Amino acid sequence: MNVIHRNHTKKKLFVLLILAFGLLLIAIFADYLCPYDPYEQNLNLAKQPPSASHLLGTDMLGRDLLSRIIIGSRSSIFSVLLLIGIVSVFGTCFGILCGWQGGRFDSIAMRISDLFLAFPGLVFAMAVAGVLGGGLHNAVIALAAISWPKYARLARGQTLAQRDLPYLAAARLAGCNHWQLIFRHILPNILGPVFVTATLDIGTMLMELAGLSYLDLGAKVPMAEWGSMMSNGRSMLQTAPWIILGPGGAIFISVVIFNLLGDTLRDYLDPRQRGQI
Repeated sequence: MNVIHRNHTKKKLFVLLILAFGLLLIAIFADYLCPYDPYEQNLNLAKQPPSASHLLGTDMLGRDLLSRIIIGSRSSIFSVLLLIGIVSVFGTCFGILCGWQGGRFDSIAMRISDLFLAFPGLVFAMAVAGVLGGGLHNAVIALAAISWPKYARLARGQTLAQRDLPYLAAARLAGCNHWQLIFRHILPNILGPVFVTATLDIGTMLMELAGLSYLDLGAKVPMAEWGSMMSNGRSMLQTAPWIILGPGGAIFISVVIFNLLGDTLRDYLDPRQRGQI
């Protein structure tokens, strides 16, 4: 990668970080950004098309769609960020422990992860969410149950690659114990790939969480959540398409931003690319 290309990647990364941060700000200050009460019903305004007073129209109960999309960003985005945080931390710690420990513990742990990976992810999540009884929290738990093996295998592979390198042998000779070797040397060297994977997973998890809510296995009414909003409006796609297109567009924009952010971050942090400057 030449200098011009790397500078372009840096600018692209900066723009995408601003957009992602903007989504987070919308979710944080959603209560102050909503032009109307997102839960206030007015049947006289039911299924109104987009207009100057209601920019994205109203739903079947007369609630302002723009307000519901804005307040729904809180449950959708924050739930996904919480999910990514849980699975990345647990999976990374578990994978490091497996790679460092090795032996029978590593073999048994990897067979357990193979068991979780043997089923199609969303189908497995639907089964878990169905057993738990639905709801947003149970949907997050269901997606966490199917997502941690990816991080465990990534961290294990990175740990195995780092475990026998000369710098760790020097650290052992310097008197570092096992925990010091893991937290001071191995963990900092594998955080890059884990962080990129987590960023790329935000968009995927956002769609899967919306999918569970769409199937009535996630957020329950009257909670404003993008997938649930699409599910409630799917019967009116021909008569009042804005009811489903609004939250669908919010999901699309968010997924595109986070996917592009993950791809750009991966290019920027790639050591092989940095070495070509």
